[in-house]
Amino acid sequence: MSRLHDLGARALRALDPETAHEVTLAALRAGLGPRAPADADPILVTDLAGLRLANPIGLAPGFDKNAAAPRALLRAGFGFVECGTVTPRPQPGNPRPRLFRLPADRAVINRMGFNNQGLEAFAAGLAARGTGGVVGANVGANKDSPDRAGDYVTGLRRLWPLADYFTLNVSSPNTPGLRDLQAGAALAGLLGAVAEARRALAAGPAGDRPVFLKVAPDLGPGDVGDIVEAALAFGLDGLVVANTTIARPASLTGARRGEAGGLSGAPLFGPSTALLREFHAAAAGRLVLIGVGGIASGRDAYAKIRAGADAVQLYTALAFEGPGLVALLQRELASLLRADGFASARDAVGAG
Repeated sequence: MSRLHDLGARALRALDPETAHEVTLAALRAGLGPRAPADADPILVTDLAGLRLANPIGLAPGFDKNAAAPRALLRAGFGFVECGTVTPRPQPGNPRPRLFRLPADRAVINRMGFNNQGLEAFAAGLAARGTGGVVGANVGANKDSPDRAGDYVTGLRRLWPLADYFTLNVSSPNTPGLRDLQAGAALAGLLGAVAEARRALAAGPAGDRPVFLKVAPDLGPGDVGDIVEAALAFGLDGLVVANTTIARPASLTGARRGEAGGLSGAPLFGPSTALLREFHAAAAGRLVLIGVGGIASGRDAYAKIRAGADAVQLYTALAFEGPGLVALLQRELASLLRADGFASARDAVGAG
């Protein structure tokens, strides 16, 4: 990472977290962010449910909620960018403050509450991005929606020709009752509605798109197997493991550790990677897996891949290191793959 980017990251850390995020996004849109080729090393080229990725390092949703800067984020070196979460109607989210840094823990707590400008603004952002690179849409439900499954279908229908893939976010802890969609009849109802809409959309001029389900790290006994079988039964392409956690590890030292919301960052790395291994074993190669949670280095990304991730996503580490971190992760990951004798990132999936 360059000294300039390091200084920029330190300056942003002096601001309120949400203000710093807004400044960063505006700077990226203005062309002021770091630039690194996503395809710098051929060993990193991989496949994700039929999508060719220049590298397996992706940006998790939450950073670009309104698809305002996907092109700029791809220029920072990400192999793919996931925008959102977007809901059919605009909503303000929860009251501020709602984003809290825990610097000593390399962690963040957020209770944003799906704040976004709605599908029309999101669609305009995707339409303006041009061609090249892989950009996904993370879709959710409005907080006051009487038909949450219908909200996901509405999102897919509006964005189908504009996004390269879709993720159904049923695992945010900041929308009351949303996580209830992860289990039993509620999950079957959601996935059934999505599958029906997908069949009709795939028959249209845009063709098919991969669809993933993002799960929480706070699952109970038996949930992993049930989710895998539901995903297969309704034709999903894969799972994103995992969202932020409502757990508060005893190791946390930050003054804001008691804030309500989802915890992300370094403390989530161990639990989310262990959960990823469980999903890898249960899926047995039948589903694509995207590993998320606590990634801040090439070694972290490599550990997720060896645990079963076909690709990885990060976000929280950018709050501490800035977007220049992406190029460093690429170099570290490529070096680790070569050191262990792998010919490609694909060859290392599940090797650990």
